[in-house]
Amino acid sequence: MQISTHELKTKIIESLRLQDITPEQIDDDAPLFGTGLGLDSIDALELVVLLEKDYGIVIKDIEEGRPAFRSVKTLAEFIEAKRPK
Repeated sequence: MQISTHELKTKIIESLRLQDITPEQIDDDAPLFGTGLGLDSIDALELVVLLEKDYGIVIKDIEEGRPAFRSVKTLAEFIEAKRPK
């Protein structure tokens, strides 16, 4: 089952308790950190917990996770590739 970017955006908003933002306002290709959604390192840790809790994916080192956290689209692709079957 393919994960939808809308589902992932909803989980990100809930997990990070982002206020005044809807899934529709987040561009699939916008950066999650810095100029895009503006997440920080604490948010990154929350996302790692979200991946483990909701999708069974454990990120063991930052170099593995860094490319996945570029955008919602890359994160959805990462989940698809790594999710236990």
